[in-house]
Amino acid sequence: MNWKDKVILITGGTGSFGKKFVEVMLKEYHPKKLIVYSRDELKQLEMRAAGFDHPSLRYFIGDVRDQERLRRAMHGVDIVVHAAALKQVPACEYNPMEAIKTNIMGTSNVIEAALDSGVEKVMSLSTDKAVNPVNLYGATKLAAEKLVVQSNAYAAGMASRYSCVRYGNVVGSRGSVVPVFIQQRSSGKLTITDERMTRFWLSLEQGVHFVIRCIEQMHGGEVFVPKIPSMKVLDLARAIAPHARVEVIGIRPGEKLHEVLISEDEARTAVELGDMFVVLPAEGMWFVYDWKSRGKSLPADFRYTSDTNTQWLDLESIQKFIAPFEEAYANGN
Repeated sequence: MNWKDKVILITGGTGSFGKKFVEVMLKEYHPKKLIVYSRDELKQLEMRAAGFDHPSLRYFIGDVRDQERLRRAMHGVDIVVHAAALKQVPACEYNPMEAIKTNIMGTSNVIEAALDSGVEKVMSLSTDKAVNPVNLYGATKLAAEKLVVQSNAYAAGMASRYSCVRYGNVVGSRGSVVPVFIQQRSSGKLTITDERMTRFWLSLEQGVHFVIRCIEQMHGGEVFVPKIPSMKVLDLARAIAPHARVEVIGIRPGEKLHEVLISEDEARTAVELGDMFVVLPAEGMWFVYDWKSRGKSLPADFRYTSDTNTQWLDLESIQKFIAPFEEAYANGN
């Protein structure tokens, strides 16, 4: 794919992923035009002030809940990266309809606007919490995944194609426990919900490059899952504050001990490649897929879970992961 000829729009463009995506795109891929679509004028202003100002960069004020505004923003757009979401688990639990309006109806609006505007490819960001969800956030992201995948059938005969990327926790992103632990360290006490808890982890840069690579390879209907390491939350606490006391406060509502990136049921239609899995749509093949010839089928009862993962981050690896956030905190950022 020649990114220099492409016009790209990213929803939620002022978020953690959005800013890193814009940074990588401008530095490495040089698209024809890159549109940041978000609802917060202050964050757009701060983003410009932080150096995100380039002749190919545009800022659009708009909400994914507003389909008409999305249509206007997508005029002439080739690729959409859908990263806008309400993602704080407690906030989604307390404000369920708001989460549904943004994460489900907002995704539907993105799909409709992209179809009406003739967008070539839409890549939607999902989460491990969408697999066997136990909280509303996960349930809304599961519904959003289903909308994206099924929209390929809805768009039959049209050029638009829709796929998802699903991955785990992003180190240092909005809502990450990393800055919380760094702030708690000065008190000499860190709070965790359960000593047994594990999570999938990756860096923002890893997530961005994976999304870009999947956009280049997608046919439509896939859910792309990267192979990423697991981390014990207790090890994370020890890496950040080795001498602090750890207090176990109990699992919060809607929280899991371990996360799942691929369930047993999905494994039946998934293939494994070198550094990722590709979950293919269960209900028929709408387009020509070559994934099964490129990868290998998964064994019966396969599950990709954070507690049975074959890749683990040790204390030294965790410290390398969090070093940039330690530096930012030390500098008062």
